[in-house]
Amino acid sequence: MRPKDTPTSRCDPLVFLGGRIARILHTIQQPKFVKEREPADPLKDIKSSRGRELEGRTVILCVTGSVASIEVPSLARELMRHGAEVNAVMSEAAEKLVRPETLEWATGNPVVRRLTGKTEHVRLAGKWKGKADLVLIAPCTANTMSKVAVGIDDTPVTTIASMALGGGIPLVICPAAHEPMYKNPAVVSNMQKLMERGVDFVGPRIEEGKAKMASIDEIVQAVLRSFTRKDMQGKRVVVTGGPTVEFIDPVRVITNLSSGKMGLALAMEAWRRGAEVSYIFGGGLHPPDFIRSRRVLTTKDMLDAVLSEIKASEADAFISAAAPGDLAPMTPAENKIPTQEGEIDLKLKPTPKIIDNVRKRWPKLCIVAFKAETAPSQGDLKQAAKRFMHHAGADLVVANDVSNGKGFGADTNSVLILGGRTTRKLSERPKEQIAKVILDMVAARLKKNTR
Repeated sequence: MRPKDTPTSRCDPLVFLGGRIARILHTIQQPKFVKEREPADPLKDIKSSRGRELEGRTVILCVTGSVASIEVPSLARELMRHGAEVNAVMSEAAEKLVRPETLEWATGNPVVRRLTGKTEHVRLAGKWKGKADLVLIAPCTANTMSKVAVGIDDTPVTTIASMALGGGIPLVICPAAHEPMYKNPAVVSNMQKLMERGVDFVGPRIEEGKAKMASIDEIVQAVLRSFTRKDMQGKRVVVTGGPTVEFIDPVRVITNLSSGKMGLALAMEAWRRGAEVSYIFGGGLHPPDFIRSRRVLTTKDMLDAVLSEIKASEADAFISAAAPGDLAPMTPAENKIPTQEGEIDLKLKPTPKIIDNVRKRWPKLCIVAFKAETAPSQGDLKQAAKRFMHHAGADLVVANDVSNGKGFGADTNSVLILGGRTTRKLSERPKEQIAKVILDMVAARLKKNTR
């Protein structure tokens, strides 16, 4: 027998091939263990879970000694859900109300409590590549606000604010104080100074003798607004949303399944772009307090409100995203109709057409109309939208198929947008994204009309 290590055995083709096959079989029979991927940081696994508007943005969240600071952990988490990287900075007074460990958990980052030789204020807000994109003081006491106004830097928060003002970083302040303190002429004067320097203020809400910090939703929306291009700055927009009702008797109505989500998304997007927004809604979702709004019931009520608002605001655009009822009982019963009467005949009449009335009074107003159809095909939907555009004189028509309840009540939709020679088909996506596309087109038209 030949020795195993002789040249002949190493070069024997059969031996060589057998070894290769054995190794392949061994690999198949003994698969490599693949470790399950773990999140990079379990404290930050919520990032972008609600939206990506703040992805790639760093927000310095400064906390001062107001009892409203107990809401800051929730605020930090909500900013992260929209994609932000959040770094917390605390004053010594704030530490008496909320633990630094809590904010470290909420943000997933170390909390700045003292300024040391590491120059934390320069690292976070200095003129270098890694500086923050926005400084948010929430809550901001009257004491801190006044210090920032006159350039006193004796806490980590006031020093960061000075860095922001001197370095061109947007600064947003959310006041919180007792009402008499908030209305102190000296504090009011200092607020005015900061506004003149470009500082944005959010809130407060005056309740129970207190100037309470704005809601978390309002603060988050203000941050989103800071990063949204202001292509509708100074424009006045009237938006409608939700369903209307028509009374059969004092307790029964005819209505539809509209949720108002599309109308509210459009109002919010216009507001973020800098527009002065008036939102008129018949039902569905309620707008936040910082959106100027008006609740109506019937289609006639909505028409009256729209005409009044367009005239009063001298609106630049009207976005008719509501689903007003097209038919109303000819003669609503004065009393509740007893069910014992059995079958009843209900005669209906058309309700006034809101867009027709608006176009008649304002021939040059930019109008966005919505058309809901139960169209069997995209071609039929497009033709229906074209006919509606021609009849109503709308600048843009947003058409969608509502067969089987599609679009109504949902967070997503698919639409066809017609505008002159432009046709855009948007596949199913969140209504907030659809609102962005529509407002892009509205902003472009308004810009063109002002040239």
